[in-house]
Amino acid sequence: MPLETPLGPATSVGPILIEGRGLGHAFEYPLFDNIDLAIASGEKVAVVGVSGSGKSTLLHILATMLPPKAGRVKLLGQDIYALSPKEQLAIRRYEIGIIFQFHYLFKGMTGAENLEIAALLAETSVDRALLERFGIADVIDQRVTELSGGQQQRVSIARVLSKNPRLIFADEPTGNLDDETAHIVMDALFDHVDRVQGALFLVTHDERIAETCDRVYRLEERRLERVW
Repeated sequence: MPLETPLGPATSVGPILIEGRGLGHAFEYPLFDNIDLAIASGEKVAVVGVSGSGKSTLLHILATMLPPKAGRVKLLGQDIYALSPKEQLAIRRYEIGIIFQFHYLFKGMTGAENLEIAALLAETSVDRALLERFGIADVIDQRVTELSGGQQQRVSIARVLSKNPRLIFADEPTGNLDDETAHIVMDALFDHVDRVQGALFLVTHDERIAETCDRVYRLEERRLERVW
């Protein structure tokens, strides 16, 4: 039986692209248990919650970065943790874009060089119009260390979009941005998901940003509850 989306069964709005069943994880203490979540083609889903609730851990599990202690994850119809490391790497390279809370840019390079490396690995090209939209076209040739935190964040997001991924996982993508720029970035992410008929999974403290998504969940007391 398909998991539910805001429009009914996921199959009614498109194929399920991201699916977690019975997910559970713990470090020194339990984070969450028995989480079910499905995201269909074209959907944007957000998870909010306090620090330490497990939001980023859930994102890492869904994004192929951390095998869960319990449950399974299917991306694009494949049981991701049953694949070989080589097969997982191919999915990360060509199908997945991950926006981290911290930029993880190559500090010794310019913003443009960071974008070019990502595009080269994914066999795509850098979209200059996106740089204009993000307001970083005039600074993209500067070294990363010369950019402000907000500019670095926009370069980081542009780097992800340069890969042209179908699945985007975003951890606090607007944390270093003012309100106006945050909405410009979110609009670009939404436009990308709509264009490729992909999916967005977002974790954030900012409930105003979360509420721009199709669905919002809260992760607390080890459970994932729908709030929007």
